[in-house]
Amino acid sequence: MDGTFEKRKKIIYEFICDDFYIPMKQKEMAALLQVSKEQRGELKEVLDSLVDEGKIYVSKKGKYCKGEAQTLTGVYQAHPRGFGFVTVEGREEDIFIGEDDTGGAFHGDTVEVALTRDGSHRRDGHRQRQEGRVVKILSRGMTTLVGLYEKTKKKNYGFVIPDNRRFLEDVFIPEGRDGGAVDGHKVVVELTSYGGPGRKPEGKITEILGHVNDPGVDIMSIVRGSDLPCEFPEKVLNQAGRVPDHISEADMAGRKDIRDWQMVTIDGEDAKDLDDAVSLTKEGDRYVLGVHIADVANYVQEGSALDREALKRGTSVYLADRVIPMLPHRLSNGICSLNAGEDRLALSCIMTIDENGDVTDHEIAETVIRVDQRMSYTGVSRILKGEDPEAIEKYQDVVPMLAQMAELSGILRDRRHRRGSIDFDFPEAKLILDEKGRPVEIRPYERNAATRLIEDFMLLANETVAEEYFWREVPFLYRTHEAPDEDKMKTLAAFINNFGYTMHIGSQKVPPMEIQKLMGKIEGTPQEALISRLALRSMKQAKYTPENTGHFGLAAKYYAHFTSPIRRYPDLQIHRIIKDDLRGRLNGKKMEHYEKILPEVAKQTSQTERRAEEAERETVKLKKAEYMSQHIGQVFDGVVSSITKWGMYVELPNTVEGLVHVTAMSDDHYEYYEDRYEMVGSHTGRVYKLGQEIRVKVTGADCLQRTIDFEIVKEGEPEDGEKEDRREDDCQQ
Repeated sequence: MDGTFEKRKKIIYEFICDDFYIPMKQKEMAALLQVSKEQRGELKEVLDSLVDEGKIYVSKKGKYCKGEAQTLTGVYQAHPRGFGFVTVEGREEDIFIGEDDTGGAFHGDTVEVALTRDGSHRRDGHRQRQEGRVVKILSRGMTTLVGLYEKTKKKNYGFVIPDNRRFLEDVFIPEGRDGGAVDGHKVVVELTSYGGPGRKPEGKITEILGHVNDPGVDIMSIVRGSDLPCEFPEKVLNQAGRVPDHISEADMAGRKDIRDWQMVTIDGEDAKDLDDAVSLTKEGDRYVLGVHIADVANYVQEGSALDREALKRGTSVYLADRVIPMLPHRLSNGICSLNAGEDRLALSCIMTIDENGDVTDHEIAETVIRVDQRMSYTGVSRILKGEDPEAIEKYQDVVPMLAQMAELSGILRDRRHRRGSIDFDFPEAKLILDEKGRPVEIRPYERNAATRLIEDFMLLANETVAEEYFWREVPFLYRTHEAPDEDKMKTLAAFINNFGYTMHIGSQKVPPMEIQKLMGKIEGTPQEALISRLALRSMKQAKYTPENTGHFGLAAKYYAHFTSPIRRYPDLQIHRIIKDDLRGRLNGKKMEHYEKILPEVAKQTSQTERRAEEAERETVKLKKAEYMSQHIGQVFDGVVSSITKWGMYVELPNTVEGLVHVTAMSDDHYEYYEDRYEMVGSHTGRVYKLGQEIRVKVTGADCLQRTIDFEIVKEGEPEDGEKEDRREDDCQQ
């Protein structure tokens, strides 16, 4: 192994090309070539370089072979801890990329990856994950990013620290490229170079969002960092401005006029885009349920500027202090919103339901409606419980209908339960902000009888519409959810066995009924939140597809999103198909058109949904960190919600989650056991398990990184006293 690096490469390559060479692992090669332990790192560098050049490849068993490995193309998803995953379209499982095998790829890059382990062989009864090495970067996914600008003292250059923790490098900003930013500004930076070994990425600042402590800048940083469109283009606003603010006689022509039907909207107190109304009558032992949805497709024509912008956005995004709507407010809060006392155009699904909750007949029709009352979830829940005599008096005309709705809701819920639908009843975080956007309270947002009632009715309408158009054999957009991975289910079954619970998993895919039975067994037990969370993590993500493959979580053979066209593009898309069908326009040419566009619509709307979910999640994490920065040094009771090799996460009753880092567990050296979800002290033998109740002290809250740090409170340790943290200033406004 003497001489230059290139000479070493030549020797090793000739060795591998020799006719007598048998593929071997690095360790075997080192022994054969008598490479000392000190020089084995250099051997790996040589081998890695040959792999990068495509001259050799690593087999699934880790052996080096002559020739170029078969590569796959996918999108690299970086992890803040250095490793990452490559998602390959059409391939179920992501490919794990170790920290040393990223090939300089950044989050979002399209890359070529060579498999180093294909995951086909099993260990301890479980299939090992696929692993790979990035061999080529085909295109960069991230061209701009948002971060905090720090100017170097006494120098004219600076750095941007990215908000996105998946972008692991600070970005160097040369002199003259700071765009007028000063120390502490949140900025948008355009990348001009992606750097390399020993060299940071470079960029130029293109926009200043404001100072890090200015109100609203924190959320705007997430908006810009998520590439969410904010302002509507002028052409779109002009088109929205031409939409009338009332409906005419011509609009109503040919529609089913049901303005005399008693109906209500039930939404959150702050909701302004009311896209669903409900009506109910009872005839003997049969219910006639009407789910009436705003006819947005009447105002947003396919291919128009409004439509193109709506597809680009895909969904409305609900952040802590603002909503980024899919459609301009003139539509979403105006003519498309089913405001009480106003004539509105709707697409209605009217279902006849028997005492078992089965739909015996249904009609889908273009209608004209007029809502009687605009009601809230809280108000309806209090009426149903008999807790608000004044409201019962005020809404006396609709109270009997509400009582029947509650009755039907229970029947529908029982029906879904019987077929195996899984109900993960996780409390979401309710953020209460002051006028400057600062969090003053965080609490669980619990579902009540009214939220469940609307959920039950919307689910039934979605299923009814999906089944109707599946059997019509027309192009359609479905909401699908695949069965979970068998290995993940086996891992879950083995874990819950520790608590005395069992789950029957046959050779076929696990039925949703088994998970639902488990949810029933754990209801009300101390392990409920823990096991529910693990079961949810074992699930796959729902998505939009032109093919109907069913919805595992709902145990539904047919499911589509029909009920929210103001805030979700898939609903708007299927409204167009339904209206074409109702008007007899779904001819061969139209069918061909929809078949052509639906795969791209499905892909785009699935992607924008993920984007919105991530922005919403990051906003909640930010506000939680800001809230906990006011509680540094305070002690809370929590539950171990997740365990990793770098520490354990603890969740508090108010839904806030923080990390007890392994380095903060200073009383011992802790080993992480992935299969048992445990951390065990090497010397003390102390065990920390998933679901364990634990007392923690808040030691830090970093709003820039959106993280919260805890440390374990030992018995007898004092619980008061503020502990300073250098990052607390980051959260002050």
